[in-house]
Amino acid sequence: MRLLAVLTSVAILVTTAMIAAASGKPQVVPVAVDIPQANGTLHGLLYKPDGNGPFAAVIAVHGCRGLTGHGGQILPRYRDWVERLLKAGNAVLFPDSSGPGNAGSQCHLRDHRVFARRHRVADIRAAQQWLLHQPWVVHDHIGLLGWADGASAVLWAVRPQMALAAWHDDFRSAVAYYPDCRRSSRLGWSARVPTLVLTGADDRGSPGACRQMVDNARGRSALVRIVVYPGVHHDVDRANASLHLPDNGSGPARGHGHAVINPAGRADSLNRAAIWLAR
Repeated sequence: MRLLAVLTSVAILVTTAMIAAASGKPQVVPVAVDIPQANGTLHGLLYKPDGNGPFAAVIAVHGCRGLTGHGGQILPRYRDWVERLLKAGNAVLFPDSSGPGNAGSQCHLRDHRVFARRHRVADIRAAQQWLLHQPWVVHDHIGLLGWADGASAVLWAVRPQMALAAWHDDFRSAVAYYPDCRRSSRLGWSARVPTLVLTGADDRGSPGACRQMVDNARGRSALVRIVVYPGVHHDVDRANASLHLPDNGSGPARGHGHAVINPAGRADSLNRAAIWLAR
């Protein structure tokens, strides 16, 4: 299994370099990192700006489909975010919660074995702890950015109940793109760090529950904001999104709502997320 993980990481790095070279863009090649955990090793991809730092950092938490696609290359949505975050001077760490040695895609409930409240929050904590041990990281400027299932994990990770007393440095801020808020809204969610929720009005991930969750947190939470984009179903931040329908197979899908191109909503969400993470 360890050999498979190493070979896959190498394939990701080689494929990334080949795609960058073919596109004529400057090569942004990640470094494969091993992040210690209590139950083993979490693999991740690290992107750093040029220079020695120190750098602000963002832990980027992928959605249920995983971090990479066919051929081992990082998915276009995340590659686009890497370019934006690097340009703003951030290092970016992607914990690979569904990579080699884990569970693969988690978009179908019948295959669901990695849970946001438990496994993915543990991955976020391990990634944060790893960054706090890096001399080139600004320890009080580590942000969280998540999508869909990863955004749900972000919401759990920033709850006051999830704070670890022994840690002196917490997350600076958090951005959650189209999370599923249904369980959080029922459990009296609040945040200990400034948190921004961005979702579509017609997203099957429960925008109504997200509004309720944020409204109920007022007065007993750190700063929380929500923006709901009218006419947007899912993937509001994704460039060149095409319409796709939920799976109608034997099991319901997770994170597979309709996706439409909404340039205005996308531009607004990207701007808001960038400002929030830079706060």
